[in-house]
Amino acid sequence: MDIYSIIPPIVAIVVVFWKKEVILALFLAILSSEFIGLFASPDTSMWLTPINTIEQIVNVVSSPGNARVLLFSLLVGALLAFIRDSGGVAATVNLLVSKGIGKSKRQVGALTMFTGIAVFIESNLSVLTAGILARGLFDKYKMSRARLAYIIDSTSAPVCILILLNGWGALVLGLLSNYELAETPVSILVGTIPLNFYAIITLLVVAYTIAKDKVHGPMLEAEKLCKTSSHELESAAPTKARFMLLPLAVMIFGMIAFMLWTGQGNLIQGSGTKSVLYSTFLACVVAYLLLVWHKRYTHHEVVQLGFKGIGELLPVVTIVLLSLTLGASLKTLGTGVFVAGLVGDYLPLVLVAPMLFIAGGIMSFTTGTSWGTFAILVPIGVPLIQTLGLPPSLVIAAILGGGVFGDHCSPISDTTAISSIAAGCDILTHVKTQMPYALFGGVLSIIAYIIASYVMIG
Repeated sequence: MDIYSIIPPIVAIVVVFWKKEVILALFLAILSSEFIGLFASPDTSMWLTPINTIEQIVNVVSSPGNARVLLFSLLVGALLAFIRDSGGVAATVNLLVSKGIGKSKRQVGALTMFTGIAVFIESNLSVLTAGILARGLFDKYKMSRARLAYIIDSTSAPVCILILLNGWGALVLGLLSNYELAETPVSILVGTIPLNFYAIITLLVVAYTIAKDKVHGPMLEAEKLCKTSSHELESAAPTKARFMLLPLAVMIFGMIAFMLWTGQGNLIQGSGTKSVLYSTFLACVVAYLLLVWHKRYTHHEVVQLGFKGIGELLPVVTIVLLSLTLGASLKTLGTGVFVAGLVGDYLPLVLVAPMLFIAGGIMSFTTGTSWGTFAILVPIGVPLIQTLGLPPSLVIAAILGGGVFGDHCSPISDTTAISSIAAGCDILTHVKTQMPYALFGGVLSIIAYIIASYVMIG
């Protein structure tokens, strides 16, 4: 397959920017991937492409991990509806302003970023918590939802890949533990923290946009549009802040508890997909009980409200489903392995880390998954460490940073879709407005890896 394996992601990206239709782009990409895959079986009829596409979707849904992600995404819709229509959002906004916490745009941005950093245990939970908490405040100060999506997306993954006391760290530790290295996997992972230039630069840029209250490029246009349009809180009149804050607290602390439970007391070994699903479900139950107990709604009205919220998110959940399906199809096709092979075996030593960063970015961009990128590139990077004597932390940091960089730029990433859900922002608007910031961080990271390679390798 080789060169043909990159056709499906190219199809997806071209259709996305041409037709401005993500679902169509993803579906056509899956069709093309399954069609190309049939060439490996010459005896199989090409007319089976639609059937294989449907079966690939079924296989993705039948995976427990993927099913949990989809259920979590649907439950988010119900939770958002409960919080929004309860009046809890408007009440929380009023409470924060009265307490002097959200009195300005800078304070609102700082609160959003701090929330994303504090909930470092799971990227989806970080995005969701910060997005729900800040929506009303962003509306109050006429700050665009695109800006909110950028802040939460560009805070969550970089923080998760820097702090690493979460599923991200467990994944990389698991990958490194398969190899005999001079340093322990934990020490290598700790060494990646100061060398993960993309994550550090991204957080600094987010902090800059908040401190200076300045945005650039397409984001500036989105801000101007937001300021000139009549924008009101998308929620009921203020009632009680507990309708929002209590479910959010249950979700956050429930996530920690379920991570400990699924990891048998070890937070790092806990299941992120299980924990985020269980904690979101528990938050929905608490929100339901609050609404019924305080006689805000009847049981039947709360159930209808929940399904209404789920229905509002069905298009975005469909995007998440198709993104996962495309990733699975591309894995079978070998797209990631082909892109990784572009790094080559005959590079100067000082260019290995920068090229691994670039390869990770391309792979993550074209497949829509940073974790899949880690799983493919770490087994390629570690033998380079062993045979060429390269600094382990530098090589692994380049791979991790590249995966997050490509994921930030990708319109077919499930993380991009979930960030859009949390912020209430159109997914293509989010991609377009975040892209210049991600590219800026990516270019600076490549330069930083070249300099670091010269210093550490000589």
